[in-house]
Amino acid sequence: MTAGTPATRRVAAYARVSTDNDEQLSSYEAQVDYYTRHIKSNPAWEFVEVYADEGISATSTKKREGFNRMIADALIGKIDLIITKSVSRFARNTVDTLSTVRQLKEKGVEVYFEKENIHTMDSKGELLITIMSSLAQEESRSISENVTWGQRKRFADGKISLPYGRFLGYEKGDDGLPKIVESEAKTVRLIYKLFLEGKTPSGIARHLTKSSILTPSGKQKWQTSTVTSILQNEKYKGDAMLQKTFTVDFLTKKKKVNEGEIPQYYVENSHPAIITPEVFDLVQHELKKRKNAKGYKTGGGCFSGKIICGECGGFFGSKVWHSTSKYRRTIWQCNHKFKNNNKCQTPHLYEDKIKEAFLDTFNSLLENKGEILQNYEAIINDLTDTSEFEKESAKFQSESEVAAELLRKCVEENAHSALDQGEYQQHYTSLVERYEAAKKGLDEIDNKRLERNAKRESIGAFIRMLEKSDTLLTEFDEELWNATVDAVTVHPEHEIVFTFKDGMELNSKI
Repeated sequence: MTAGTPATRRVAAYARVSTDNDEQLSSYEAQVDYYTRHIKSNPAWEFVEVYADEGISATSTKKREGFNRMIADALIGKIDLIITKSVSRFARNTVDTLSTVRQLKEKGVEVYFEKENIHTMDSKGELLITIMSSLAQEESRSISENVTWGQRKRFADGKISLPYGRFLGYEKGDDGLPKIVESEAKTVRLIYKLFLEGKTPSGIARHLTKSSILTPSGKQKWQTSTVTSILQNEKYKGDAMLQKTFTVDFLTKKKKVNEGEIPQYYVENSHPAIITPEVFDLVQHELKKRKNAKGYKTGGGCFSGKIICGECGGFFGSKVWHSTSKYRRTIWQCNHKFKNNNKCQTPHLYEDKIKEAFLDTFNSLLENKGEILQNYEAIINDLTDTSEFEKESAKFQSESEVAAELLRKCVEENAHSALDQGEYQQHYTSLVERYEAAKKGLDEIDNKRLERNAKRESIGAFIRMLEKSDTLLTEFDEELWNATVDAVTVHPEHEIVFTFKDGMELNSKI
């Protein structure tokens, strides 16, 4: 029999897993194998293909190449029936599922959801579409409400709940709000301090484990992920992002990260802060900076992550020469010196010479201390002015609200009446792009504000340290080094440039 005759249905299947661990990938392979055998075993069916997306999130529509290709094939008449595991595994959300099912139905293509035992062409399928229409309306409200992301908005009741049993630094107070546990808050502040001094989260984890400081859950060994989570959690500066996760299945209590399915709200000053907002912003800025840095890593030394090769832009790392003899010395050289075809010509540096150069350079600052401090008032005033950002932020916020409301109306109209799904998808996509462009603009403004606040805090710390230093240095001070030096750039011919945290650059020979 030929394809397309009444007795032969051209059948395809769709399989997807949402993570990339081994267990889920074996499940993915099993699904592909199962659907291939299942379709081929039915004499009334002609096997088309098992379309699949491996190891990706359902919300990542741009990466769902298998799904998008299957829908395109179905719409041009290559498929009569699509089999898939469940409604939740089919499209990224109810809004998309409703539109896709309607599009396919218009072209006479049926979808069978195994778990729910629903065929979209029968009466149960009609009921499913009715239910999805209702859910799509709810989701469209969420789209509109998601405009509150990032807004400094306080809930009327202000009730914030934390998982106190595994959250370092807080306990539940008598008023039901988080209360600082000072003995634990010291560890949180230490983590932030060590990070700003140049240590990586993994280095901090090793330090805390070695110091016998217990983890939030009371364990001996610290994980890098725990340190990173503490460094990124806004609750330590007294704010709270609500609904970061939500329950997907109320029976299994399964939760997932909120990627826009339900509204999130940012509550400012919701509880006492352990870390000042300025220090928190400085850490977020430093995290981004290190992420983009070439080969950033630190060991235990204060020079790690500070010394940069002027040729390749990579960091210097330490090596010990003559480790077992009396001539033992620690040297620093570019980590990429021997990795490139064109070897970096920057010299290696002896640790004691770096210290000497710092003493000379910082003492030259102290000799001009009065003049330097006098010029800072105007600089700080310039850096604290965020009025230009406020105007731009208001403009993007207004645009995102307009786009979100248009999106809501678009989805609601499609839920109430079956529009031409091609035209609907085109209109919906253009509104999503408009909304996302406004959100991107808001994010960029927030990043600029973050950079400005971080710079202001760095300059403030530099000034405070300079004001405290009354006499010329006679020996290397590690705390002073960490507090004042942002980077040391090494050039050939033993030329080095100290960049201080206020942005000032001073040349030196080594």
